[in-house]
Amino acid sequence: MTMIPRPYIMTARAAAAADTKARIIASAAALLSANTFAGMTLEAIAADAGTTVRTVLRIFSSKETLFASALESFGDRGFGPVHPGDVEATLDTLYDFYEKFGDVVIRWLADEPHVPSLRDHLKTGRRHLREWVGESFAPILTSLEGAARKQMLDALIVALDVYTWKLTRRDFGLKRKAAQAVACRIVVALTERG
Repeated sequence: MTMIPRPYIMTARAAAAADTKARIIASAAALLSANTFAGMTLEAIAADAGTTVRTVLRIFSSKETLFASALESFGDRGFGPVHPGDVEATLDTLYDFYEKFGDVVIRWLADEPHVPSLRDHLKTGRRHLREWVGESFAPILTSLEGAARKQMLDALIVALDVYTWKLTRRDFGLKRKAAQAVACRIVVALTERG
């Protein structure tokens, strides 16, 4: 007697497995947004996803592999639209991003030396910031050449980096508007000197 495969069972199992994997990634991403790598436990991820640590490890093999998948789930959130030559709009857009993700990025930067999967993600983020700042300040940068252009771009990145946001918002305790005013003052001073 020949057995006829029942594809609907495999489809249902595959769908259930995909759903479990998606729940685990979503749980890890949520915990990753609020914790360091060390604070993101497999037990908490499994509990939040409604599964077991054993299932998590069967699907992902290690916390590091799961961490990498959770990072990928964030995708390219980008800094927002580019406003060439408009410092105020540029800062509004960038600070919108930092207000949502700045603390998360700071935690990831602290974890970077200890978590290899973070390195590529953060390297990509640094490259995106460089490109975004380059596009945002293109009217100023195109008037410069060679080393002067690179130095100006580097200076603008320092003025607009997440560490500068952290320093003014978290360490100094400034309100967002005041922190943006500090960044604006730095950028204007840089660009007026050219």
